[in-house]
Amino acid sequence: MFFKRAKERISTIDVEGMEVEVTRKSIKNLYLKVSPATGRIRVSAPVHASDRVIQQFVNSQKNWIEKQLSKKTRVNPTVELNAQSGETHFFKGLPYVLHVIAANAKPKVSLEGEGKLVLRVRPGSSKEKRLRILDDWYRVYLKEEIPRLIKQWEPIMGVQVKEFGVKKMKTRWGTCNIKAQRIWLSLELAKKSPKSLEYVVVHEMVHLLERLHNKRFHGFMDQFLPDWRERKQELNGRVC
Repeated sequence: MFFKRAKERISTIDVEGMEVEVTRKSIKNLYLKVSPATGRIRVSAPVHASDRVIQQFVNSQKNWIEKQLSKKTRVNPTVELNAQSGETHFFKGLPYVLHVIAANAKPKVSLEGEGKLVLRVRPGSSKEKRLRILDDWYRVYLKEEIPRLIKQWEPIMGVQVKEFGVKKMKTRWGTCNIKAQRIWLSLELAKKSPKSLEYVVVHEMVHLLERLHNKRFHGFMDQFLPDWRERKQELNGRVC
């Protein structure tokens, strides 16, 4: 005796603002897939599973879904640097050749001439010390630029950032604490273009309007920063 296999049916449902693609087919259990690269959430479900059952299933996996979607903004691996003359270091998206000069004076970092980044340090300074001085220079730049961007975007977006910070991050460009209205930005953003920095600031501020990376979140990004996809591609497209 032969049974005709039920035809697959594909539909889309909304689960608390998350757009979920549902494929109903001849299976017995529910299966969930999330693509960090595209933000796509898919569920395979039995033919007769109701939308309510699927919604409950997706809600039960919300924490796992958020964890997977957060991988979309992970930072590219960085090239190991020793802060030695001849190395290429990036600033505001542009490459600079590092020149280390030993001098009995206060350490200083400066841009001198075309494509030249000068690091003045005391004789015998360790690799860690040299890298720390460069990091401090990058941090000063970001702490000047980020407040300006926040001030620019707050009235446009109708949100308020009560606090911001800059720190080294291994896996993300930024984070947002919605309850505290605080955003953190990666120190590595000083090496990226101003457009990339603005994209990340806006991205984190949008989380004050929408916690998840869902259709509503993308709608806000389209509204405030129409070219955000191109900026994101630029941000993640080159290792600095």
